[in-house]
Amino acid sequence: MTLEFLQPWFLALLPLVILPWWRSRRVRGAVAHADLGDVAIAGSSLVARFRFLPTALRMLAMALVILSIARPVKANEQTKVRVEGIAIQMIVDRSGSMRALDFSLRGKQTDRLEAIKAVARDFVLGGSAVVASGELKGRPNDLVGLATFCRFADGLCPLTLDHDHLIQSLDKVQFAARDEDGTAIGDGLALGVERLKDVRVRAYDLNDPTTPTGDGTTVKSRVIILLTDGENTAGDIEPIDAAKLAQSYGIRVYTIGVGTNGFAPLPIEDPFGGRFIQQVPVTIDEPLLRSIAEQTGGKYFRATDTASLSSIYAEIDRLERTETESRRYLEYADFAVESVRLGWVRLPPILGVALLLVTLDLLLIATRFRSLT
Repeated sequence: MTLEFLQPWFLALLPLVILPWWRSRRVRGAVAHADLGDVAIAGSSLVARFRFLPTALRMLAMALVILSIARPVKANEQTKVRVEGIAIQMIVDRSGSMRALDFSLRGKQTDRLEAIKAVARDFVLGGSAVVASGELKGRPNDLVGLATFCRFADGLCPLTLDHDHLIQSLDKVQFAARDEDGTAIGDGLALGVERLKDVRVRAYDLNDPTTPTGDGTTVKSRVIILLTDGENTAGDIEPIDAAKLAQSYGIRVYTIGVGTNGFAPLPIEDPFGGRFIQQVPVTIDEPLLRSIAEQTGGKYFRATDTASLSSIYAEIDRLERTETESRRYLEYADFAVESVRLGWVRLPPILGVALLLVTLDLLLIATRFRSLT
């Protein structure tokens, strides 16, 4: 907060406030009296002792009017931030083959789904729990949603700025049961398009992600990140048709093929409840995933381990960044016409005080002080 005068040259008029005092000295005449002894004995009245009051009120009122003309203001510097965010729909394969133990976390062997959860968490919230080469900055201004697919596609979390809720939904993702196993890439992609197709015209308040508003975060682009480790084996919609649908709405699709090259260790349960590890071939339809990405203006990636998956998310993070625009402006409070708070006390506007003083002066000289001024 800074106090300044917008028209400081008017302060040069302040010496004029002595005019009422100078005039009162000139017009005061002598009272003819034969003997002043009786006057001294009578003493002075209360009115006589405060005969200077109307003049003082007039001088103070003039000073306040001059200060008001000089425009004393308080300038508060404000910063308005406008953010152009991105709507990101994550689509994760949760078919049985995602159980393959060809990834690692913190030096321990883990399945593909757990590795995806950890990297996606860093991507959304920011952090370096997985990324060895650097820290992901997170997507605080982006709408992010989550869907999964196996034989069927399921929407788990709508597009939201409540990323903690999103991560809670991601943590609950489980492998497909035996009777729902499959890989419906087309259905999963089509669900992502359905979630994103109408989001371009929406805007959200950063403090209330559910309330559309003219300020806050506006959506400048829409993106799908699709992860799978297999081939399209289920569903009603062909993946290429879903890609054409995404293209028609201007939605970019980044596809990620997850899994090592050649063979991957997959835990198998025998009929007697036992468990053993079996090497199974990795069959990712890379031509299909590459075609989907190219069709929509996105990019195809291959993640063969946790480090490469982290690098892929880091590259997507660089490719799809939000833009922040800050506008700084000054907001003025004019003390001449606005009240002022000093500590716990709120003072009235300067012109209001001046008007009050003038009114009091007129009232005094019209009544008890009439003969003294």
